[in-house]
Amino acid sequence: MDMGDLIKMGATMFIQSKLSGDNGSGLDIGDLVSALTGLAGGDSAQASSSSTDGLDIGSILGKMQDGGMGDILSSWLGDGDNKEISSEQVTNVFGSDKISDFASKLGLSEEEAVGGLRDTLPNMVDKASNGGSILDSIGGIDGAINIASKIFGR
Repeated sequence: MDMGDLIKMGATMFIQSKLSGDNGSGLDIGDLVSALTGLAGGDSAQASSSSTDGLDIGSILGKMQDGGMGDILSSWLGDGDNKEISSEQVTNVFGSDKISDFASKLGLSEEEAVGGLRDTLPNMVDKASNGGSILDSIGGIDGAINIASKIFGR
């Protein structure tokens, strides 16, 4: 699965999320793909004009690890059940300014935006780590080893 497909899958999950509310379920998938790209990659305008699809999973994983969410992250990267992420943790990963911009672009409250991301983010990381596409975004095997060593303290 390439990163463009992953963003589209994430947008579909966001729309289907009960945590994104009635407003979230009525979103246009194209608008949501653009907003997710901007949120996850930092610059949706740059993403649309570059060869990448704008999803910076490595940065998201790094922020989670640095924010003390290694146990949640390892559950998403592993084959078992994904641990939940709290609204506060989602806001910490992306920053309140980006969450506010994301919600505003989509006409959602911040609670709806964060709620949808709470459902979507674990599934996107889980799908990205299934089949190796995540390796490219985190610097290949060396990047995975680096993240794993931080998670498991080796």
